[in-house]
Amino acid sequence: MTELSMTRVSDRVQMLSAMPDEGEGEFLYLGLHVRGTVALTRPGEDGAFLEPGDMVFCDPARRDVLRFGQDCLMTYFRTTRRHLGVAEPDLDRVVGVPVRHGAGMGALVSGFLSALAAEEEFHRSAIGDRLARSAVDLLAVLVMELLHAETGPETSGASTAGGEMLSRIRAFIEEHLTEPELSPESIARAHHISVRYLHKLFQDDGTTVGQWVRQRRLDSCRQELGRTSHRRTTVAAVAHRWGFSSPSHFSRTFRDAYGMSPSEWQALAASGAGSPITDARAGEGLSAAPGMITT
Repeated sequence: MTELSMTRVSDRVQMLSAMPDEGEGEFLYLGLHVRGTVALTRPGEDGAFLEPGDMVFCDPARRDVLRFGQDCLMTYFRTTRRHLGVAEPDLDRVVGVPVRHGAGMGALVSGFLSALAAEEEFHRSAIGDRLARSAVDLLAVLVMELLHAETGPETSGASTAGGEMLSRIRAFIEEHLTEPELSPESIARAHHISVRYLHKLFQDDGTTVGQWVRQRRLDSCRQELGRTSHRRTTVAAVAHRWGFSSPSHFSRTFRDAYGMSPSEWQALAASGAGSPITDARAGEGLSAAPGMITT
């Protein structure tokens, strides 16, 4: 293979001339074919070749999935596996899978990485670092698309991995629900994923990060205000305890969700009359809470 010197793009994505030897299992590599002949030896891909612009995920421990001809040139992009937000077994499944550059995500990722590799001014600049973060997001979506295509929507490994990640995120939100500074940024940072990927996980589940957090906070406020032992606790104190910084905003949001004000619900619960409020409307049509969580 023709080699290029290693070029640092950012801490999240590095561009290299070739894969290193084994022993770097924390990384996943994406090879971008530039010229020459590259044959795929992965089972089911016999006789398949990459065209310039095509890509393939690689692993130093599985170098036998590719066979190179003379004067072959590939540019490798390396990123830490945990930044992709996908389970380890699923990442291993995409190694050796060809990504064609002609359409869809393949065309988008190939064009983006080709431009990133060509512009040397980006390799050690703040702009380059931002572009590299976008590259990681694109790679995460590309991995999920490959897994989805391999197994189908019913049993997609990406869906399973995304569901597991979403469960962990919801548990984290529950644990930090009373913290006013809880935000998409802090949630994503705690799970080593991008904010964009965080929003995608909730979007695929039919909601948003902001709606989920507000609903859980509203549910907690409703439960606390409904306890007769807490009937002397003020509405403002309960709202503040569960992360609402504005009592007036909390009252409007509560009424939108449950059809009555917090004080009316507290009084109703204390009297023992009426039926409990259901959660049917929680999270629907709510305005964004001020501060850290937005839709």
